[in-house]
Amino acid sequence: MMRSLYAGVSGLKTHQTKMDVIGNNIANVNTTAYKSSSITFSELMSQTTQNASGPNAATGTGGINARQVGLGVKAGAINLNITGQGASQSTGNPFDIMINGENFFVVSNGQENFFTREGSFYVDGAGNLAMTSNGYNVMGWQVDEATGNIKQDSVSALRIMNAANMTYPPEATSKAYVSGILDKNDTDVTSTNGKVINLNLYDNLGYSYTARMTFKQSADENVYSMEFTKLLDSNGNEVEMTEAQRRAAFGGVAQTQERTTSVELNKNYSWDDSGNLMVGEEVVAYATGDADYPYSTVPVDEFGGLSAAEKSAENSKAIDAIAKAYGFEGSTSDFLSLQIPVQIDAETTQNYSVQQIIYKSTDTLSGMDANLASTVGDGIESPGRSFYGYEVKFDPDTGEISSVGGNSTTFLSYLNLAELGDDFTNFSNIEIDMSEISMYDNKGTSTVSATSGDLSGVGTGRRLGNMIGVSVQNNGMIYASYDNGMTKLLGQLATAAFANASGLERAGDNLYSATLNSGEFDGVGVDITANGGYMSTGMLEMSNVDLSSEFTEMITTQRGFQANSRIITVSDTLLEELTNLKR
Repeated sequence: MMRSLYAGVSGLKTHQTKMDVIGNNIANVNTTAYKSSSITFSELMSQTTQNASGPNAATGTGGINARQVGLGVKAGAINLNITGQGASQSTGNPFDIMINGENFFVVSNGQENFFTREGSFYVDGAGNLAMTSNGYNVMGWQVDEATGNIKQDSVSALRIMNAANMTYPPEATSKAYVSGILDKNDTDVTSTNGKVINLNLYDNLGYSYTARMTFKQSADENVYSMEFTKLLDSNGNEVEMTEAQRRAAFGGVAQTQERTTSVELNKNYSWDDSGNLMVGEEVVAYATGDADYPYSTVPVDEFGGLSAAEKSAENSKAIDAIAKAYGFEGSTSDFLSLQIPVQIDAETTQNYSVQQIIYKSTDTLSGMDANLASTVGDGIESPGRSFYGYEVKFDPDTGEISSVGGNSTTFLSYLNLAELGDDFTNFSNIEIDMSEISMYDNKGTSTVSATSGDLSGVGTGRRLGNMIGVSVQNNGMIYASYDNGMTKLLGQLATAAFANASGLERAGDNLYSATLNSGEFDGVGVDITANGGYMSTGMLEMSNVDLSSEFTEMITTQRGFQANSRIITVSDTLLEELTNLKR
């Protein structure tokens, strides 16, 4: 039989194989992240009819080349264009991810790892990030709970929607700052009630509160008091707090502020000889003679039968009534803070607060027959007031703050709610930075305000947050965002890199398996940015099949197949002529 006949057959087979490769490429022209293949031919073998001989110097003859007859063709190699980057297709799905570079996603079926360029993922019912095509888990690195950073250890399934990640825990406010302009000509600043500012804060359960504070100008228009007046819950209700707790929360030490205030008893009121406050013939506040509860709104002969709590309540009502009589309705604490001159002896006058006079809370007063009726009477000019808080001073030349609480370097105040006992254990103490206040002319309008968190946003506090979205960064890190403004690192997509990516073996479903010639996967993977790659979200990688090239190869394959078929038909004709010789 003729060798050309078998050579033609081998040509038909190899061109048929090439057509199979081309057909598979064209069939996958729209397959996500498909990598095209190409085939190269090599000669099958040759039959040597005469070996080569060298030149003979003795006879003077030259050498003769070997005589070899080729026996056909075979498929030399089928090459995978695995490093060829496909074009990008925008999808808008945040879990569609495209790799730019030569790395691969790592996925697992629960038993072994596979590698893919297809980044079409979704979150399954268990909260795991998985491939949409076959449900294989996407592998990556977890977050180290101790540090909050990625721990690049052995890859594991990325469970991004577990119960712990669905919410972000609340945090108590621990820092704040006061900023803006405190205009000394602002009528709020110069008024009895002062300039009110509110600080919004959270406790460690995520409940919101408002701390109300005031700036009050002293006789020196460059010096102010900053005081804590009340704490309100999220519904605007005042949190119950004793006067001692309120004082201890902010400053904790009584201070005196020079400030002249006119105190006049309402004309409808009067004091009787017993020290009772009267409206006509009606007693508004009885003088009880009890050092702990000096006034009551019930008759003195009935006062002794009340419990301690009842006595305290009636005493508070009576003192509120007295404050109202002097024009301080709703501002009892301001009334109690007023300084009143008390004649100690013929040559000495000492200022004491209304609070001290009512309760005779100093050794000097306890030894005297001092009471509010005889000391204040129908009215008096108060030269100052006592307060609990921080003295704030400004430089009159520059308008910049010069000291807070006597400290001229740090300008800090502290709202120590956590120190107030069992009912306040959910709070943190709050450090308040006052350095951003200035005292400039702002046409009588103050812009001073309080903001939770420091100037960098640290210590703001927050309520409980619910997850509202997940995003993937270009380095593969996955972050969740929450409706309390926080973000949380959930994990990082790991990638695999191979010394010879073309040595990977197709495993179907756009998956590849490692082989001895590709290099083994070490189980850890690499950060995609380590070799200049990155990920794009909302995009998928398209097939890298070049249709124009494939159609050109199809034409040459068709012509090659036709030519090899002619070899067979011509060889058959020659054999026919040979068999006809015997006729």
